[in-house]
Amino acid sequence: MHSTRKRLPGRLKLGLIGFMSLLCWSCLNPFAPALDKGNLAEDLITDQSTPEEVLTNFKYAYIFRDSLLYADLLDSSFVFQYFDPDQGASGIFVSWTRETDLKATGRLLRTFDAINLEWLNTINPDTLRNNAGTIESISFSKSFQLNLASSGFQFGVSGFALFTFRQSKADDKWRIVLWVDKSDL
Repeated sequence: MHSTRKRLPGRLKLGLIGFMSLLCWSCLNPFAPALDKGNLAEDLITDQSTPEEVLTNFKYAYIFRDSLLYADLLDSSFVFQYFDPDQGASGIFVSWTRETDLKATGRLLRTFDAINLEWLNTINPDTLRNNAGTIESISFSKSFQLNLASSGFQFGVSGFALFTFRQSKADDKWRIVLWVDKSDL
């Protein structure tokens, strides 16, 4: 009888461990996906290590209506240009700087409840190199579809934009130096 008393606590411990393991395993479902603890915006935003990644962030800055993300896309010497057919005898190109563009884009992002931007085809890629062969800038045209909506109002525009990008020496991010909007409104 003494031998069973010595073995009983060991068997009891083993049985208890087995029961607890079974209980824990019964709470797990190997077919259920784990809960995603990430932030959707953070998972989509890129490091801007290429000009295409800059345009990815541009798209999400519009979709999430994020003016801070948008501001990081523009080089300090950024210029926006568009053709205004109502100016002058036959129209002229109008341009503005980064500061004016940030104000205009901020108003756009606040005005609309939903903004969707789709980049389509890339046309005429061009890389400018210096004498040492280092890339100075990359330019290309991109077709796009932009849809804006607010309560009772929807507006869509499609067209082309010519972009020139430069890589920052400070943080290696690519940013837009020049954006020429060639959209037909």
